[in-house]
Amino acid sequence: MWKPRQDSFSSAEPSSPTSARLRNPGRRIAQIVKLKPQFLDKYKEVHAAVWPEVLKQIKDCNIQDYSIYHDADSGILFATFRYVGYDYSGDMERMRENPKVRQWWAMTDGWQESLVPGAQSSEAGEPSWWKPLEEVFYQP
Repeated sequence: MWKPRQDSFSSAEPSSPTSARLRNPGRRIAQIVKLKPQFLDKYKEVHAAVWPEVLKQIKDCNIQDYSIYHDADSGILFATFRYVGYDYSGDMERMRENPKVRQWWAMTDGWQESLVPGAQSSEAGEPSWWKPLEEVFYQP
């Protein structure tokens, strides 16, 4: 049975302060959530001008190549990004600690329906608001 490539992450620090830390090639992450149809225009509007504090926090939490797609037939939002850090849980906790990010989530979560049983909000953390997806194919 095919298994997705397992990216290895080393949490070990370099042996000396002057040695360069190996660059993390990143782990691809994909997630989905359902957008309530009456909020499509508003969702597009706010994502055309994402608050600078939110963009900075995303970058500071080692998230790159972040895209969100919308399927008009199902209302599904599909997000994909590359995580290039070494402590995903810690970075997501730092994301939740940012008041502007929490304000953004409070606004956008109300326009969405989570597909994760028991999910309360993006801020609540676990279970996650956006449903994680399994990678079944990758072509580098």
